[in-house]
Amino acid sequence: MSKFVDRPRYTCALGGALLTLRALPRTIPIIHASTGCGYNIYNATNSGSGYIGGGYCGGSSWSSTNVVEKEIVFGGEDRLREQIRTTIEIMDGDLYVVVTGCMVEMIGDDASSVTSEFNEYPVIAVSTPSFKGNSYVGYDMVLTELFKYFVTKGLKKQKGVVNVFGLVPGQDVFYKGNLAEIKRLLEKIGLTVNTFFGENETIDSLKNSSKAELNIILSDTYGISSAKIFEEVHSTPYITTGLPVGATQTAEFLCKVADTLGIPKKIVDKTILSEDIRYYDYLERIADIYFDIDLSRYAVLIGDANYVPAISRFISDEFGWIPLVAQITDFITDDEKEIITAKFENWESTTVPTVVFDTDASALVKHIQKRWGQSNNQKYYDTLGPAVIIGSVLERDLSTKFGFPLLAVTYPVTSRVVLNQGYAGYTGGLNLVSDLVTLQISGR
Repeated sequence: MSKFVDRPRYTCALGGALLTLRALPRTIPIIHASTGCGYNIYNATNSGSGYIGGGYCGGSSWSSTNVVEKEIVFGGEDRLREQIRTTIEIMDGDLYVVVTGCMVEMIGDDASSVTSEFNEYPVIAVSTPSFKGNSYVGYDMVLTELFKYFVTKGLKKQKGVVNVFGLVPGQDVFYKGNLAEIKRLLEKIGLTVNTFFGENETIDSLKNSSKAELNIILSDTYGISSAKIFEEVHSTPYITTGLPVGATQTAEFLCKVADTLGIPKKIVDKTILSEDIRYYDYLERIADIYFDIDLSRYAVLIGDANYVPAISRFISDEFGWIPLVAQITDFITDDEKEIITAKFENWESTTVPTVVFDTDASALVKHIQKRWGQSNNQKYYDTLGPAVIIGSVLERDLSTKFGFPLLAVTYPVTSRVVLNQGYAGYTGGLNLVSDLVTLQISGR
């Protein structure tokens, strides 16, 4: 890992918390922070998350204390009381969550103490200053507090009910489409699925989530700390699966869930067979153009620990491309690095990329040159190409430098409007193939 972050692909913990709360139905965030914090975060996340918008009582309508010098000198707790009171009067919600910025944390405001005065309303506080981490950390902070203080304790476990999380809303630009596909597939093997942030969810789904018999974390790094809290408070075990993309990974995902819950193998096999038939029927459509004009490519991947391993394996094992370098830009521990590195082992294909963990996005050129080799004015030099860059809009300069097309799939994504698209599961694999092929033929 480099010693600095170049072109960060996330916001601060407060930003992650606000994106998470925006995705919860009828949940009203109350920002206790300096003037401008909320709007700056909205500006970054609205466009960076595929133009996600403000949501219900969010974005430019976020409630905020907007503390100034007076509160910094004398304390901002009175200002927070006032803001909570007026927010409850004006904004109709089922849950109110105070999230804090750096300045009020530095002066020692006790937001939890203030929210406890409103015990007749569903109001909780989450400490989310940026110096505690980035948006992934903010996501886990919010879920941890919700699991502790909002989710109903003591509900009887119901067989076949599962919770799915691990995708940070907005930070995963395609989170809603991804969750819809995962829910669709899990329902096909007989499960009742609560995704918290997906389609047709309600705040009651979260409140009653302790009745689930299993938590499924679609990540090897995010959502795990909050899953541990859930297990500690509500006695619900969890498994981590990573983000499955395409037929091979999704079949493995379904088998792992089924094995954990004791679902009969014949049910899972039937589901996988029906999905395979549909999946390969669509893929057959692009076989002619793929081979007629030779759409095989090298690929350079850069982004977060959810997408880079999953897409690398997909394009190698299923799409027939050669992933050259896979750079993961997240701050992760050595243990997490080992888990993620293992994701690049035992592929059906032998075309495995060079895996690097480096927060310096500009270092990708160095990693490409190290893997491919540089021209040293030799008489003959085999230039890298044709290739595709799979990353974010931050790779535009790299795309121009090498002359490779760019597909933006990880935050920030400002070049696409994202509605119900996703890359998870069978449908996600088809979407990814469609996007990659369209990238090659768009100029025809």
